[in-house]
Amino acid sequence: MVETAGMAGAPTTPIETTTDRFRADVLDASMRQIVLVDFWAPWCGPCRQLAPVIERLVAATGGKIALVKMNIDAEPLIADQLGVKSIPAVVAFQRGRPVDGFVGALPESQIKGFLERLVGPIEDESDALEAAQAMIADGDLAGAESLLGELASGEAPNAKAAAALMRLYIDSGRIDDAGALLDVLPEAARRDSEVAAAAAALQNAEQAQDLGEIDDLRNRINFDPNDLQAYLDLALALNAKGLREEAADALLEIIRRDRSWNDDGARKQLIQFFEAWGPMDKAAVTARRRLSTLLYS
Repeated sequence: MVETAGMAGAPTTPIETTTDRFRADVLDASMRQIVLVDFWAPWCGPCRQLAPVIERLVAATGGKIALVKMNIDAEPLIADQLGVKSIPAVVAFQRGRPVDGFVGALPESQIKGFLERLVGPIEDESDALEAAQAMIADGDLAGAESLLGELASGEAPNAKAAAALMRLYIDSGRIDDAGALLDVLPEAARRDSEVAAAAAALQNAEQAQDLGEIDDLRNRINFDPNDLQAYLDLALALNAKGLREEAADALLEIIRRDRSWNDDGARKQLIQFFEAWGPMDKAAVTARRRLSTLLYS
């Protein structure tokens, strides 16, 4: 693995050390800065859970801490010498000796507290995300866009920031900007649940762009109550305006009238709404219950 220098000489990616290199990678390096050793093994689920959190928080220290990983299956000697009995185990070294540590996949807040005891306050990406959300709430959309754009750019973009920025674009009617952002995200970020939900919201917004006005669509339905395409178009238009309950009502009416219409299109569209709205959204919870009643009663 190739590392590049960080702000204070720390590698921007963790080093995978061995018994032979432990003195140079950890003991000697800890004479210059704190070195964190993450003892792990390929079979360890909690190790995989811990790794991205600790890597992100260490990166947020701006080079004050270097992260070193050690596979205890391949290199058991050092762990045995330090008395490591279970993993994940994290040990901090300073001036050539261990000074602190913890065992287990702790909650992020506790890991951050552990690191702050070593180097002082850390402002990580979650803090910046909270700041961006506060800007949006205060109406400072330009400031939020700038901050989210910083977090969502680069080779390893913050997926939650990218999702938030996509939704900001969608809510502002900048559909093309949201699509362009999604196009440049790496596959790993696209798999994030919040990015997937934002992508579903983007697709819904794209579908709603060429629809008529809501009153015109309602008039179509009044003129022909069996115009199921009008119900679908109305659902998309209502959703684009944030009228989620009414949008769900229109799709549920299609399902009530003709479940098979448009190759089960109304149910599929409703599922896409659920994905975009999120599982705990009030409209989604209510509509999901009503959908279940329609399908299975």
